[in-house]
Amino acid sequence: METLNLLNSNKTSTKKLTKNSKLFKTIIQSIQDKKGEDIISLDLRRIPESVSDFFIVCSANNHIQLKAIADHIEHQLVEICNERVFKKEGQQGGQWILLDYVNVVIHLMHNTTRQFYKLEDMWSDAVATHHNL
Repeated sequence: METLNLLNSNKTSTKKLTKNSKLFKTIIQSIQDKKGEDIISLDLRRIPESVSDFFIVCSANNHIQLKAIADHIEHQLVEICNERVFKKEGQQGGQWILLDYVNVVIHLMHNTTRQFYKLEDMWSDAVATHHNL
């Protein structure tokens, strides 16, 4: 039972997220600050199989930019929203960094990796919104 409590204590808020929430807006702004490309949010709230409310996907030209975007998002969400990342993956590989904030999962992908996996096509039932400058 203690393990379960420990896991739950690490999670960020599980309240429903909207596109107007401070968390969502801070993520989009943070990606734009670091020149992330082709920013798309996928609204997964009406898809029963979804693991979160939103996916946010963006591209970058190299692993240095991907890491800079990831670091900036993490910093801004702590500073502005007092939210810490629940889980992160891919920091070492440099092709795809995933930041899991429970209600929103952020996919930062190298351009070629994004073209290969076509994440937006896998979740084509979701409402997609472009957030480019």
